[in-house]
Amino acid sequence: MILERNGDSCLTKFPGVKHVRTFDEVVADPGIELIVICSPNTTHFAFAKAALLAGKHVVVEKPFTNTSEEALELIRISKKTGKVCSVYQNRRYVGHFLTMKKIIEDGLIGEPREFFAHYDRYRPDPRTYGLWREEKLPGSGIFYDLGPHLIDQSLILFGLPQYISADIRCMKPYSKVDDYFDVKLFYENLIVTLHSSMLVREMGPRYMLHGTKGSFIKYGDDPQEDLLKAGHLPVGVDWGKEDPSIYGLLHTEIDGKIIRESYPTLQGSYAGYYANLHDSIRKGASLKETPEDGYRVIRLIELAFESSHQKRTIPCSFRDQ
Repeated sequence: MILERNGDSCLTKFPGVKHVRTFDEVVADPGIELIVICSPNTTHFAFAKAALLAGKHVVVEKPFTNTSEEALELIRISKKTGKVCSVYQNRRYVGHFLTMKKIIEDGLIGEPREFFAHYDRYRPDPRTYGLWREEKLPGSGIFYDLGPHLIDQSLILFGLPQYISADIRCMKPYSKVDDYFDVKLFYENLIVTLHSSMLVREMGPRYMLHGTKGSFIKYGDDPQEDLLKAGHLPVGVDWGKEDPSIYGLLHTEIDGKIIRESYPTLQGSYAGYYANLHDSIRKGASLKETPEDGYRVIRLIELAFESSHQKRTIPCSFRDQ
């Protein structure tokens, strides 16, 4: 079943699918076990709450919710109903992230000391689609849009930070909501910088990871999203493989030998998310993308806005779930 409130493009892509106009119709269908919520950010919490209370498992597109209080409520409802509630953090299943995770785990750069992650675009003109993203609505703006990806990756790689400092602003003259952010997460011996701007015509490195033994520099992005947009199905042994021409550069010292060479990108696959989701629902496996993960990301988003408004570094505080 697909909810499409306007038009019927879903029938073109998926002939024969059951097509409905309201969320109430989805929730009321007794044959539905899992509801995937990829509607505008203003609806995430209300839809997820209604679905859980109706006895459905739920996947919520990022951002999980617009406030940490909403996230905590979904956690409570999920525990009470015994239903899976997951946040769709698909950027854990891309090649460059998997590669960096392995490089860190294998100690190839020593102890990490600096990490830079960029999610830049060149989009000087107003959107022609998804216009709600640029209106002053809860969950709008580039930080709620792209920040969850970068924050979640950082939390997986390095855990919870101690302090946060942020500069979140509007760069384009017509912008009603933020279109730029530069956020720093401070750990005991590590500084993480998360950055996004919509006015970057010439792209720099996507990631830079520096440690006590060496560095890893990565340009380009995972191919999966562009392939899906082009209409390709996520099948075949080559799905998610990156072109060797954009492999990252590893410059480090291993066993007393200086190495500066291309480092192959691990193969990514969004299917890993759905495989774990299936096993969680059907087999009781541990859920990897939990609502608690969603809470921590949203809490850091709130703290980043607070830091930006106050123009100062502030401590990171989280509530027990």
